[in-house]
Amino acid sequence: MNAIETRDLTKYYGDVRGVEDLSVTVETGEAFGFLGPNGAGKTTTIRTLLGLLSPTSGTATVLGADVRDADALREARARIGYLAAEPGLDESATGRELVRLYGRLRGDTRSAELIELFDVPVERTVGDYSRGNRQKLAIVLSFMHEPDLVVMDEPTSGLDPLMQERFYAFLDEERERGVTLFLSSHVLGEVRRVCDRVGVIRDGRFVTVESVADLLDRAGKRVSLRVAGAVEPDDFAFPGVHDLSVGETTTFTLAGSYDDLVDALDRYDIEDLEIEEAPLEEVFMRFYDDEAPAAEVAA
Repeated sequence: MNAIETRDLTKYYGDVRGVEDLSVTVETGEAFGFLGPNGAGKTTTIRTLLGLLSPTSGTATVLGADVRDADALREARARIGYLAAEPGLDESATGRELVRLYGRLRGDTRSAELIELFDVPVERTVGDYSRGNRQKLAIVLSFMHEPDLVVMDEPTSGLDPLMQERFYAFLDEERERGVTLFLSSHVLGEVRRVCDRVGVIRDGRFVTVESVADLLDRAGKRVSLRVAGAVEPDDFAFPGVHDLSVGETTTFTLAGSYDDLVDALDRYDIEDLEIEEAPLEEVFMRFYDDEAPAAEVAA
C-alpha cells in the first residue's frame, strides 16, 4: 500500500482554481518534496489530503483511506503527524500541558525523548515562547505518537541552523524506521537534504515529478575557468552550454557532454578550473520563467 495516492485531484474555490488534476504516488517510507512558491497550491493540497477540505473532483487516499470517507480518514489520521508552518498552539497553556493533551488525544510513546532531543522549555507558557521554541514544541507534538506518515509544511521555519541540522538528522532516523515524509517547502536546500523525489507545482498544477538526482542532472554543472590569454566565446558554443559569461574568469552552466568541454579546453593554457553542481534554485526557477509555459506531468 502506498502512503499517498492522488488521481486527478482537483479543488476549486468557486471559480478560482486551488489545484487541478494532481496525480502522484508517494511510496511507503519515501521522503517526497512538494515545491512551489506561496499561492501555487501546496497548502490546498495538504488540507485536502488531511480531510480539512473536500475535493471538487478526482480522488486521493492517505494510508489507504479515501479522503472523501470521513470514518476511514479518521482512523488513518491517528497514524499521521502534521507539522504546520504556523502551529496554532494554545498560548495560555504550558508546553507540558499541551503534550499531555495531545497524548490523551493521539497517544504518547516518546514525548520525553523528543523534548530532550529538541530542548523544549515545556514548563514555560507557550505565550512566552520564541518562534523557534514554538516550532520545536510542534515537532514533539507531531512525532510523539510514532506516526506512519508525517506531513510537514515549512517544518524548519524559525529554527536556528544548529537545530535545523539536528532536525534533519532526526528525519534520517525516522526514514530508517520506515516513516513516510511529505515535505512542503520553498527552501530547496532543505528538500535536497531530506527528499528522494520532488513534485514542482505551479498555478495549481504539477510541472514535474522526478527524483532530486534527476533534477540536479537537469541543472547541470557550474564551470569557472581562468586561462592564459583571452577566451573565444565561439569555442564554447556547443550544445549544453548556458549563461556563458566571458571575462577574467569565464563562467557557464554545462548540461551537455564533458567530451565537448575537454575538446574546448584543449585549446587553452588553463590557470584555474572549477566544476561544481549548479544550485537547485536555478532549475527550480526555470519552471517559473513567465516566458515558459508550464508542462503538466503526472506520476
